[in-house]
Amino acid sequence: MNTIDAEATEAIRAADARLQQAADTGVPCAPVRDLIGETDQDAAYAVQSLRTARRLAAGHRLVGRKIGLTSLAVQRQLGVDSPDFGVLFDDMIFADREPIDIGRFLQPKVEAEVAFVLGRDLDSPVAHVADVLRATEFVLPAIEIVDSRIADWDIRLADTIADNASSGAVVLGTTPRSLVGLDLGEVGATLEHGGDPVSTGSGAACLGSPVIAVAWLAREVARRGAPLRAGEVILSGALGPMVIARPGVHRARLDGLGDVHADFRASVSKEGATA
Repeated sequence: MNTIDAEATEAIRAADARLQQAADTGVPCAPVRDLIGETDQDAAYAVQSLRTARRLAAGHRLVGRKIGLTSLAVQRQLGVDSPDFGVLFDDMIFADREPIDIGRFLQPKVEAEVAFVLGRDLDSPVAHVADVLRATEFVLPAIEIVDSRIADWDIRLADTIADNASSGAVVLGTTPRSLVGLDLGEVGATLEHGGDPVSTGSGAACLGSPVIAVAWLAREVARRGAPLRAGEVILSGALGPMVIARPGVHRARLDGLGDVHADFRASVSKEGATA
């Protein structure tokens, strides 16, 4: 935050404290755009950086990144008009069908995505789609669990960036697929709950293709001095509208990539009653 003046630095710290209190207490907070401005992305990413540094200092490991707001449908839901990004930590990764306590989240929603696993670094600020194709070791079907520390999802671009791009967790499929011969822009996706379709979409809804979205991310994070590294998991963005997460099984079916299941379990209190 060397290039940010003292007043802005104080606002960034106040926004970080507000979000951290919400995370610690489980009580959603007011938006932070009143502190850092509605459109100041640099200030918002400075808040995100403070939160990232805190988690790293606590012993968590950064294992990937996520791209948010790539779907026009999601942008319309949230009233924004550009993508953003956040980071993924080790405790945010779940495997297909692994039980998930829904009570660990504040206001969870789910969306179907394609996850990229990188086999080599993507560290150029001018990276393009061919670089992404060469760097990708394999892809997986994924369900992102998005969550917001901000009450009622009352967010604008600065709010979601500061809040780590409204990250919650991710459920990864377990069967890797090569990108050879696979056109991710043509991938269809259906998200179900209890066997009933609740959201549909396609790879074309993700900036035209998830590959294009990852190229955007590679350029953006390299420009900001934190390039993508080999081994990272990259959530490329929603293929359709997000929906509220509910107890039970949400299944994402992605053409050519297979299925992945998020198995949400209701929280149980110490007295044994479900929350």
